[in-house]
Amino acid sequence: MNFLTKSYLAYSHGEKTVSPWVILKPLGWLGSVIVGTRRAFYDHGVYASEEPPLPVISVGNLTTGGTNKTPFVEFIAEQLSRWGLKPGIVSRGYGGTTSEPVVVLNGRGDRSVVGDEPLLLSSRLTDVPVAVSSDRMADVAALLDHDVDIAVADDAFQHRRMVRDVDIVLVDATCPFGNGTSLPNGILRELPGSLSRAHAVVISKSDQTSPEALRRLKERISHWVPQERIFYSRLADPLWERWDGERFVPVGKSMTAFSLIVFSAIGNPHSFRNTVLKSGAAILHEFEFKDHHHYDANDLQKIEDAARKSGGKAICCTEKDIFNLPRGYVPRVPLYVPRISALVEEPGRFWNVVVQALRPQIVVASNGYGEDAIGARLARKAAQRFPQAEVCAFPLVGSGIPYKKIGVRILPPLSKSPTGGIIKYHLRDLYQEIKAGLFRQISRQLSAWNQLRSSCRTVLCVGDAYLLCHTLWGQGKKALMVATAKTKFISGHWKLESFLYRKGCRKVWTRDEETAVELRQNGVAAVFEGNPIMDLSCDNTKGTVPWGEGRRLLVLPGSRERAYKDLGLLLRALGKISERCAIAAVMVPAPSIDIDTLVKTAVGWEFDGLHLCRGKLDIVIYRGEVAEAARGAELLLGLAGTANQVCAGLGVPVLSVIEKGKLVQKKLLGDSELLVEADADVLAEAALDLLADAERLAHMSSEGRLRLGQSGALDAVLNYASEQLGWKKRAFVYDELSKRMKFDR
Repeated sequence: MNFLTKSYLAYSHGEKTVSPWVILKPLGWLGSVIVGTRRAFYDHGVYASEEPPLPVISVGNLTTGGTNKTPFVEFIAEQLSRWGLKPGIVSRGYGGTTSEPVVVLNGRGDRSVVGDEPLLLSSRLTDVPVAVSSDRMADVAALLDHDVDIAVADDAFQHRRMVRDVDIVLVDATCPFGNGTSLPNGILRELPGSLSRAHAVVISKSDQTSPEALRRLKERISHWVPQERIFYSRLADPLWERWDGERFVPVGKSMTAFSLIVFSAIGNPHSFRNTVLKSGAAILHEFEFKDHHHYDANDLQKIEDAARKSGGKAICCTEKDIFNLPRGYVPRVPLYVPRISALVEEPGRFWNVVVQALRPQIVVASNGYGEDAIGARLARKAAQRFPQAEVCAFPLVGSGIPYKKIGVRILPPLSKSPTGGIIKYHLRDLYQEIKAGLFRQISRQLSAWNQLRSSCRTVLCVGDAYLLCHTLWGQGKKALMVATAKTKFISGHWKLESFLYRKGCRKVWTRDEETAVELRQNGVAAVFEGNPIMDLSCDNTKGTVPWGEGRRLLVLPGSRERAYKDLGLLLRALGKISERCAIAAVMVPAPSIDIDTLVKTAVGWEFDGLHLCRGKLDIVIYRGEVAEAARGAELLLGLAGTANQVCAGLGVPVLSVIEKGKLVQKKLLGDSELLVEADADVLAEAALDLLADAERLAHMSSEGRLRLGQSGALDAVLNYASEQLGWKKRAFVYDELSKRMKFDR
């Protein structure tokens, strides 16, 4: 290592504050701006991260080399193997040339192709496949061909494109952050605040500094990471071996009788020097080369000549250096190598943090009352499919009642929306939302997303492009999207929406094949595998609907605030219908509607908790699912949105009123829905005409089934997540490790 290199390293590591290298300070500042901008882009979805098909434990650092990452990767992989899992390793392969994944087995590989560290790891862990390339996502996929359960990623903390399940960051106790500035002025790849992304921070080389220095370092790190997630590690006393050109020959633990010429091409040669001295050997001279340096014959000739001239008995290098020696090199003087391994203080506590971080956390996000109902069904299916996971909900609009009913934890602070989130039809609706605190609520929701960062799996979105933008800004990960808001039958998707879906979604499930084709033509990974709205009609056969005598009318006042005002219209219409025809009416209030408040608006009606009565007219208030009641109904008087569509899909003719939202919905429902004026007399007359026309009712029923199609989308979403995103494997790994942790205790 020449004088300039040594001078630069001394400055960047903080060993010298006065140096001509201070001219690099502006570049260091620029580097920190570039890295910070890149980090923000990944945090907020401008550059979107993707979840790999295997659980991934990343071992990384903030600085350039020298934190004992490689032995720590080995420590992680060995322990996972000991617990009965099959790990694989993902490596960038610094010093290698491959851009396509190459899997190294049993230490066999071309150093010029895969680099030195993959060969070292593979030689130490002969049963562990090591995938090498610049594309970590492709490396993880390559490990699937070797039946791997979990991947350990070497030096992946800055590789933001690949989502990791656990981020372990090593901090060198002897030189934590160098001179505290970014490359090229310092040694920091990211500023220390980035430690907040880590699930665990391990202070390595803890035996090479004072207890007071360790305490101060831990206290500093605790500004970004809770102290219970900070650990210490050191290297175990090495086992010494002699390299004869073909294999390692065991020597022992003590080197007290040896005077050595030491050479290395690693990130932190000082640590290696300490290891040699700690073993009792004397160092006569030391050669330092750039990290990953590929030795040539001249280098080795100088080293061997120095050994002979100084009277030393042998030469010494690191295990990694062996893989950088020329092919066929046979040392002319004995070459000794320390075989090192990492130890963690409080291993039980360390592994508990790691295993808990491996527990899958599934988040279902939705933005609308109907979307909440679909999201709740998806959340329930996810909990059944992956019982080891924690399933949470992130509703953007309303109080999340469908999620509460099934016991799913709701993450964001809830708010009461005066319009139910529908602001696209009238500017006054937007004004009402702003007046009710729309921007304050958005800020609180984004804060809730921020608390989830780096802890949840790919978000399952049920809704529209706004929800996707919200999710990307909050999480930065590509989502799985159940696109319920738009269909080609109504207006199709804007170019901007298609762009967002293309860039921000792993896959999109649409309501119909025509919409999927439209999105695919715009480059979106879209499929139709069943109408998600019709998934609301599944698994709803438990309830018994108490239909009375007469023509069966289902009544849906809607799920938004206006339902309290609209009830009067429906009741007046029912009263007029009952004067001319015997009817059995069942009303299903939406979960978002308070029944006590609703019935108070029915002036002149009596309510006993189950029935709303006036004279001979008796309306059953059913608190079950809409689909349960729909299966027995002949006609729907509905002012709902999604619930109207569910009923149409089940073959129930829909009678509703003319308004902007319903006119849009009419494009979807076609002849399965009849719209009339919002007048009780007109509504009643239309209902009586339909009930008297069996042929038209049959046509409307057939049209609704045809238009809405079959269910199945939600199961398709979870099938994709299970296999393509590795959720099934993640649940298995967490389950196995949890059992092992309990057994070891």
